[in-house]
Amino acid sequence: MSNSTCASCAFFEDHVANLSHKLSDGGLCRANPPVSQKDADSQGLWPVVKSDDWCGHHAKAA
Repeated sequence: MSNSTCASCAFFEDHVANLSHKLSDGGLCRANPPVSQKDADSQGLWPVVKSDDWCGHHAKAA
């Protein structure tokens, strides 16, 4: 599992975070649907992860 980080995952999008600023080593996890917010009129947000994070959904990028 040493190479099973978010950076090598098919579901990782190296992208500007859901915040107004960019995370230098962050991206968005697209393994699951966006997370709902508590306000009914708010958009759902994709989880923000760091490139060296990992989880059980890892799928090797093509």
